[in-house]
Amino acid sequence: MATKIPLRVYNGRSQQMEDIPVFSEQAFREQILAAVRSGARLAALFARETGRGNFKLTALLAQNAGGVLSVLETVVGKTYQSLTPECPQAAVFEREIFEQWGVLPEGHCWLKPLRFHGGYSAGGKAGGCENGPDFPGVMDYYQLAGSEVHEVAVGPVHAGVIEPGHFRFQCLGEEVLHLEISLGYQHRGVERVLPGGPDKRTIHYMETLAGDTTIGHALAYCQLHEALAGCRVPARAQALRAIALELERLANHTGDLGALAADTGYLPAAFFCGRLRGDFLNLTASICGSRFGRNLICPGGTLHDLRADQIENIQRSLAATVKDVKTAVRLLWNTPSVLARLEDTGRLRRKDCEHLGLVGPAARACGLERDVRYEFPAGMYTVTHIPIATWHTGDVFGRAYVRWLEIQRSAAFVQEQLLSLPVGPVRRETKKTNACQMAVSLVEGWRGEICHVAMTDEAGRFSRYKVVDPSLHNWMGLALAMRSQQISDFPLCNKSFNLSYCGHDL
Repeated sequence: MATKIPLRVYNGRSQQMEDIPVFSEQAFREQILAAVRSGARLAALFARETGRGNFKLTALLAQNAGGVLSVLETVVGKTYQSLTPECPQAAVFEREIFEQWGVLPEGHCWLKPLRFHGGYSAGGKAGGCENGPDFPGVMDYYQLAGSEVHEVAVGPVHAGVIEPGHFRFQCLGEEVLHLEISLGYQHRGVERVLPGGPDKRTIHYMETLAGDTTIGHALAYCQLHEALAGCRVPARAQALRAIALELERLANHTGDLGALAADTGYLPAAFFCGRLRGDFLNLTASICGSRFGRNLICPGGTLHDLRADQIENIQRSLAATVKDVKTAVRLLWNTPSVLARLEDTGRLRRKDCEHLGLVGPAARACGLERDVRYEFPAGMYTVTHIPIATWHTGDVFGRAYVRWLEIQRSAAFVQEQLLSLPVGPVRRETKKTNACQMAVSLVEGWRGEICHVAMTDEAGRFSRYKVVDPSLHNWMGLALAMRSQQISDFPLCNKSFNLSYCGHDL
């Protein structure tokens, strides 16, 4: 008898649900742990009801080195043996499964609430039990004992117009011994309303999952929708999508460099980059009328095209803006007091980054070559590659420098695409999504890997839709980066990750 193995899947392509192998609980666990030990990441782990009092767990594994995606499943009851003690990157997924369905991962080291919402079962509370907390932040926190150890609680309401999140520091003097992050204040229940789609509302849910990643999440959804419907997107639309995705990256990376400059007290670069971020956003607005790219990407292609005069204007404006960004960033790298604050601050070890399954600039700043555009390409990235930008220090400087490298490479990519836009239509009508299929869509958003997974029922409607924003992987990275740091370093460390609250909370 042939040995059962996980099913290999491909970014932006669908599979029959019946082809997904179902393992015993123990074999499922062994397969995941063996894959992670060999360098794979747990890109997604989620549950769904089977209708017989049991639950099916689905795992998506990403082997970055070989560009291999694989999926496997198992059926469990109300408990199963936790993966977290041997696979730390499973921790947040298992907390989510417990909160949504009340399925207990026995042996999980810290099963605290993730989003503080009512369980998905009828009448359930957060944590899947009647004793679950009713409000965000109502939970136990890890505490360190000692006569000189003190606790500093920050948030969820912060100074300034920013999203809510609670940070609790265990400190010895100014040194941070432990940081615990509690989110969930932005929970909107998006995943819960997606089954039954796709419909006219679905694209709008996707565009607002994390507003600063409108293009990234909309593209991930549309790729998935097209895979399930068997739709081939025109080449011109693929190029326009890639241009929009890179403009989103340019705007946010430039804004982050300016924010880092502000947190060091270096205002010239802060003000300069703040303005230039707006210039990149205005380039997106010149394409579709929205600075964040809403109503640009749709299933089947794009809703907007570019005329020759628009292309010329974007090329000219992009070149001028990138030139100004170079001037602003040169101020950062040539100012010793700025470098002194960035270097060796919030250092994250490559080993810890691998264990936690971090993605995006945070991972690349630790020397890890993790980039969907190169390893799991789709659309225009299958024919035109952007070199992966990495650094080796794993500190705030490394995370800033990776952004600078990506700004240069993304700008060159956009100019190249504008010079050689394919001719033809920008949209094809999509058919109804096919029945009993599963599809995976990965996009390299500006924060890192965006993962959407959808399954359809016998009518071709979504029966389960899973979204993994890169922030879900990376918040624990911020907590580890703060260990042994001065508490005054938190603004810098936090901004160097710049994670999304609402992308985490959905």
